[in-house]
This record gives sequence, C-alpha cells and structure tokens, in this order.
Amino acid sequence: QVQLVESGGGLVQAGGSLRLSCAASGRTFSTYTMGWFRQAPGKERNFVAAISGSGGRTYYADSVKGRFTISRDNAKNTVFLQMNSLKPEDTAVYYCAARQGTLLFVGTRRYDYWGQGTQVTVSS
Repeated sequence: QVQLVESGGGLVQAGGSLRLSCAASGRTFSTYTMGWFRQAPGKERNFVAAISGSGGRTYYADSVKGRFTISRDNAKNTVFLQMNSLKPEDTAVYYCAARQGTLLFVGTRRYDYWGQGTQVTVSS
C-alpha cells in the first residue's frame, strides 16, 4: 500500500502561479509512474500530466501544455506540479496518483494509488 498526500493548493488570481507537491510513503517510489489529475465541480476526473519513474519522460494534456511542468525528486519521495499562467478554467481539485509500470497512461483506472486531493481556485 502506498500513501499519497498533496499540498500547495489555494486561491490565486488569473495569470498567477502555484506549485503543488505530492509526498509518497513507500520504499520503491522510483519504480512508480506518477500522474496528476483534476476534477472540477460536476465534471469527471481528467488527466493533467504524468512522469516516468526516473523523470526522463513526461506527458501533458493539451490544455496545460506550455503552462504546467511535472517533476519529481526520488530522494524525497515527492512529485511536483508547477502551474504557471493559471486560468479560471484550471479551478479544480487536483489529485496525484501512482501506478506500477512504465507507461504514461492518461486513464484514471490505470493508476493504483490516489491522494486525497488539494483545492486550486483561480479567480478572474
């Protein structure tokens, strides 16, 4: 069992930035593909970004490409999501997720472990 805890959410004005963190409990963090997903009120949970175990490969949703950056620090068992140029449509609960395997899947059902989520609100 892997425990994931997100932090760093909050209220920010459009055009601003936030950095989310996800701390993982586990002895084999570097073997997991990590992902970020988000869920807005009344909508399904959607893919945002994913990163391979070594950090060598990343993949982004078109809606955030060029604005968001996913990274990880395996020595600290932590994955990050740097969010720049935020828009009101980025408002959502953001979740980190982990899966065993090397493929950067975009589907929620491909991930094995989930955090509790952190709220990001972008005002206009």
